[in-house]
Amino acid sequence: MATTERPPSTSRLRAWMLEGLSDMGKGGGHTGPHAEPAPPHKGQRWWRVMCLTGVDYFSTLGYQPGIAALAAGLLSPVATVVLVIVTLAGALPVYRRVAQESPRGEGSIAMLERLLSFWQGKLFVLTLLGFAATDFLITMTLSAADASTHLVENPHLTDALQGKQMVITLFLVALLGAVFLKGFLEAIGVAVALVGVYLGLNVVVVVVGLWHVITAGHLVTDWAGALTAEHGNVFAMVGVALLVFPKLALGLSGFETGVAVMPHVQGDPDDTEERPTGRIRDTRKLLTTAALIMSCFLIATSFITTLLIPEREFQPGGAANGRALAYLAHEYLGGVFGTVYDVSTIAILWFAGASAMAGLLNLMPRYLPRYGMAPHWARAVRPMVIVFTLIAFLVTWIFDADVNKQGGAYATGVLVLISSAAIAVTIAARKAGQRGWTIGFAVIAAVFLYTTVVNVIERPDGVKIGACFIAGIILVSLLSRLARAFELRVTSVSLDPLAERFIRDMASRKMRFIANEPDRRDKAEYREKIEQIRVDNDMPEQEDFVFAEVTVTDPSEFETGLTVRGEVLHGRYRVLTLEHSSISNALAALLLHVRDVTGCTPHIYFEWTEGSPFTNFLRFFLFGQGEVAPVTREVLREAEPDRARRPRVHTG
Repeated sequence: MATTERPPSTSRLRAWMLEGLSDMGKGGGHTGPHAEPAPPHKGQRWWRVMCLTGVDYFSTLGYQPGIAALAAGLLSPVATVVLVIVTLAGALPVYRRVAQESPRGEGSIAMLERLLSFWQGKLFVLTLLGFAATDFLITMTLSAADASTHLVENPHLTDALQGKQMVITLFLVALLGAVFLKGFLEAIGVAVALVGVYLGLNVVVVVVGLWHVITAGHLVTDWAGALTAEHGNVFAMVGVALLVFPKLALGLSGFETGVAVMPHVQGDPDDTEERPTGRIRDTRKLLTTAALIMSCFLIATSFITTLLIPEREFQPGGAANGRALAYLAHEYLGGVFGTVYDVSTIAILWFAGASAMAGLLNLMPRYLPRYGMAPHWARAVRPMVIVFTLIAFLVTWIFDADVNKQGGAYATGVLVLISSAAIAVTIAARKAGQRGWTIGFAVIAAVFLYTTVVNVIERPDGVKIGACFIAGIILVSLLSRLARAFELRVTSVSLDPLAERFIRDMASRKMRFIANEPDRRDKAEYREKIEQIRVDNDMPEQEDFVFAEVTVTDPSEFETGLTVRGEVLHGRYRVLTLEHSSISNALAALLLHVRDVTGCTPHIYFEWTEGSPFTNFLRFFLFGQGEVAPVTREVLREAEPDRARRPRVHTG
């Protein structure tokens, strides 16, 4: 079949699409199966990195007070205090421990991954990745939707943009994708500027709001009276606040991002990758400072918005729906300040989407390619940006670019990740023999698990969209693993001195290996195996053989190193014992290594495996065993296109 040269434009487009790996992988950790670690970078002061995670965390002020008012009504300030207590006494200690346990930014998913092996571990991680994808993608779409709400509801633009919120939201999502297609590097300086301006404007709004509450003394008494009339006593108020707490879980977002940005924290000059003491300490400062700042803002903003904004304005279609603080900015500080506040809010919400996209591009390559559960192009930024942008379009369309409708899905992703982190640190404390911390973390885990379950029951949309992401990730992962089943996936070959001696001795004559599944390993087993191979292949008795026996380690692993040890059994039989996740891959890698070292073409002899070929293929796919002979040959064929240089496979 004649080959045609690919058009230059197509080649350039393909090269541009597949250029490099994830920019976000520069923080440490491989972003693909064969990716080299990025060189160490200088890092940034912890408070600057806090602003990077703060564009996600602090930007929730754009919609959190309105969501709290819808969920709790007059009880919003009390419910927010409950949220703050859970944040400071629950989420913060958990993630301070996560920072200690995973200082390279792997997060709680990596902590749990270390506890499980085989396929159940992989499926568990894929499930958590599904919820993480829910968290990050809904961050993108919800932030863009709220940014468009601030734009549409601006008094100067509302007439021109009314009814165009969906189009504006899709445009912001597309603009975000375009930035990453061009090439995005984390601009911590931009994050510092955005967070500084945004928090400064919020301080002005909060101070002015509190001044109006204080000067109009009847507001507090009217609110307290209405609250008492509605709920009776303090205990009833706290009880109701606990019940509505799951709806306020959006205020807990940002902690997972805070751990993910750890590699950017400068730490101490004498920090090492093995003992990054300064990085851990400063990341804990980052998490604590961000939580304290956000807690103060949450309490103050829920108080002033509840007292100063009429309840009807929080409802869908109301002027404060999704933009409570912007409503106060326009109402009490004028149109100019209100417009400046809107611009600042839109900018930080849009940049929060950028932070979420960066998290996705950093998170997915950390796991899927290593599992063999992503196609090769998934290691490049631009194809993944297109995939995530298209998914964000779909989510925006499904939820009609509505902030309140997406709150359930966002809260589900946040709560599942925090719950998994609480469970992970509970297990870590128990392994460390820390009884007090174990009990404390177990209580926190129980609180978050309860909150997650209640949130799922009350707002099932979140778990539904999470389940869609999980199903999609698992399906694509298994299809990718299936497509790459015959890929040579041995990262290195290590031979002990006796194994190397066997190879040198064989190089002077025909290099013949017998693939043997070890059973009793007695003299009769090896004698009968040699006799069978000679009869099946009509070979003379003087032919010399070396046995190759593979012990399967974890068949769910995709790429691992190959260890080869030599031994002489019963005084005459030379045996190479190999350890790998797949028998066929181990044997193919051994043959290619022997060929490259000696310059000779090795031969290997198999028996046909009894049973259904399809069943045997499933055994190979899931357990690294099965129909070894044809699979070994196929792995060799893909790894070595030149038939003349390919090791020979014989089956009788």
